[in-house]
Amino acid sequence: MPDPDLNAKLIDAGGKVDREALFSLYEQSEEASGDDETPVSVRFQLGRDLDKRLDKYLVDRVPFLSRTSLQQLIKEEAVTVNGRVPKASTRLHKGDVVVAMLPPPPSTEIQAQNIPLEVLYEDDDLIVINKADDIIVHPARGNKSGTIINALAWHFQHRSSGSLSKIGTEFARPGVVHRLDRHTTGVMVAAKSETAHWRLGKQFEARTTEKRYLAVVHGQLEPYADVIDLPLGKHPTIREKYAVRWDPTGKPSVTIYRVREVYKDFTLVELELKTGRKHQIRVHLSHLGYPIVGDDIYGGRYLTEGDVALPPSSKGLEAEQPIIARYALHAARLGFVHPMTEQPLVFEAPVQADMARLIAALRKERFNAAPRVAGAVLDLDRTIPGQSN
Repeated sequence: MPDPDLNAKLIDAGGKVDREALFSLYEQSEEASGDDETPVSVRFQLGRDLDKRLDKYLVDRVPFLSRTSLQQLIKEEAVTVNGRVPKASTRLHKGDVVVAMLPPPPSTEIQAQNIPLEVLYEDDDLIVINKADDIIVHPARGNKSGTIINALAWHFQHRSSGSLSKIGTEFARPGVVHRLDRHTTGVMVAAKSETAHWRLGKQFEARTTEKRYLAVVHGQLEPYADVIDLPLGKHPTIREKYAVRWDPTGKPSVTIYRVREVYKDFTLVELELKTGRKHQIRVHLSHLGYPIVGDDIYGGRYLTEGDVALPPSSKGLEAEQPIIARYALHAARLGFVHPMTEQPLVFEAPVQADMARLIAALRKERFNAAPRVAGAVLDLDRTIPGQSN
């Protein structure tokens, strides 16, 4: 059910969805709820009997989307009438309640930029990549270029074919189904067709995707496996942070962790996300007292050669230079059902060289144990190539 306050901000005096307001709400909703995977919904209630088709009614109410796009929205069950899934031809009458999930509205043309991409899989409907460090997913107010979206635009023009889904193009988010934070590396998927976009989006919203991460944390995490079920919301005083919130602003957030390797004073942990809140893993681990190495926002610290002796191949780093100059978090595995073929797909990506170097150093100098924990699925020999214990 749409938030009444957000709904009021979306609808202008003429009863139409305001395009600029929708963009602003997408930004605010990510900041306020910390949820990267839930679309903004709008609610209309008919005050009089129009005897009008649903698709034509939505064209009047959402003028920046074409009738074809709105019909696709209806077809993909992103619209309900009185709580039921309608057809585009459904006739509307006084008192009917229409709820529609709206994508970020159609933006300026995306600038194609030759930014390296590691492509894991691509077909006519989607592309899966291993995201690098220090790159954001889509342009925003402070970052108009140098993003994954800019890189994908160049990739489709020069190395592949097709384009990103037009859903979200008006606010420079074409094809964006989910996001990874700037310094989180690993597997992410983008949609190339509108149908694929909606069907993938519904899987993320319904939490039916499989998401596994690897992190190196401070401390020896105990017990070896557990469920972290703590509500998250915006930090009450620090704008860029999130926190465990037991008040109404807290959103349900669930992470399952499984210890993979134990070192003196550190742990390599596999994490399974059951929800998709912003900074979820980072906040959950920090709240338990095991912040991620390098996550200085949530209590972690960088490790230097002086903290952990490096293996011979990594010598040459200055004594005070961080082994990994970011937080040690990697999206190692993503599973979902192909939106067109309905075949299950699973993609895995190896950690970046900096995180592999950190794990190698800990294994060499501080290794204690590699417990066998039920439910762990990542093959560390593949995920951390060349760094077997």
